[in-house]
Amino acid sequence: MVHLRLRLRRPRPLRHLLRHSLTSRQSSPFSPKLRSVIFKTVGDGRPYPEHGLGHREWAQIPPRQVRLDTLVTTKAVLDLHSLLAKDSTFYGDLFPHVVQWQGELYLEDGLHRALRAALHQRSVLHARVLELEN
Repeated sequence: MVHLRLRLRRPRPLRHLLRHSLTSRQSSPFSPKLRSVIFKTVGDGRPYPEHGLGHREWAQIPPRQVRLDTLVTTKAVLDLHSLLAKDSTFYGDLFPHVVQWQGELYLEDGLHRALRAALHQRSVLHARVLELEN
C-alpha cells in the first residue's frame, strides 16, 4: 500500500492577486515584470476629472486599437462571476471605455473585456478613447 502525503496550502483571496495601487509598487509581492504582464498599472479609482459622458456620447467616439500593457485600470477588484459569465460581453457597449489624461490611458469601463482579451493571448484591444485636456 502506497501512502501519499499531500501538503495543502491555504488559499489566498483573489483580490490579493489583483490589488495594487499606483503608489505602492514596492509593497507588491510580485516582481515588476510580473506586475506589468497584462496592464501597465492596476489603479483604484479615477484620478482624472469627471467628464460627464453618457452612453450616447461614448457611442460617437470611434474605437481604436489600444495595447493592454499601456492601460491603467480604475478598478482593483473584479467579480469573477461577471468575468466568466457567458453573456458578460453581451450587454452595454461593445468596446471598453478608455480616458486619456496627462499622458496616461485609464480603463474606465470594460475591465472584464480587457481581461478576456488577455486570457485569449491578445495584447491589443479595440476601445473608445476619450482624450481629456489637462
